[in-house]
Amino acid sequence: MTRVDYYNDPNAPKANSIAVAVSAFIQEDEGRILMIRRTDNDLYSIPGGQLELGETLAETAIREVREETGIECEVIDVIGLYSNPNHVIAYNDGEVRQEFSICFRAIAVGGSLRTSSESKEVLWVDSSNLGNLSIHKSILLRLKHALEKRPSPYFT
Repeated sequence: MTRVDYYNDPNAPKANSIAVAVSAFIQEDEGRILMIRRTDNDLYSIPGGQLELGETLAETAIREVREETGIECEVIDVIGLYSNPNHVIAYNDGEVRQEFSICFRAIAVGGSLRTSSESKEVLWVDSSNLGNLSIHKSILLRLKHALEKRPSPYFT
């Protein structure tokens, strides 16, 4: 499935669904950030995905990181709550989703890098090199908030 993210675009299609999703910001002691290159839009992102029935939000983050990267992690904090109705995601099956997304801070506790059906590339990126990657504005916002190490979570 392919997707197109619209962010503050007056020509964006109207949302017809909403989903709860999570993402995980994981940074090594050396400062490198765990990133994936998505298969559905070819953009770089932090790992994440949709909440499934029977899971907690933290369990979703742990599962998504494992599935997309091969890394085992532990959730340690909340970076922000993102619910901008002007950010919609259009899928090729006709769904246009307004996403409600919680971004967690997590630490890597094991595993090894590997790709998946959702990630064509998995890598550790130095924060000074983020500008060299094609990253959607909504993910850049999460990265900015994570790197600021805010005293309380961001929310919209």
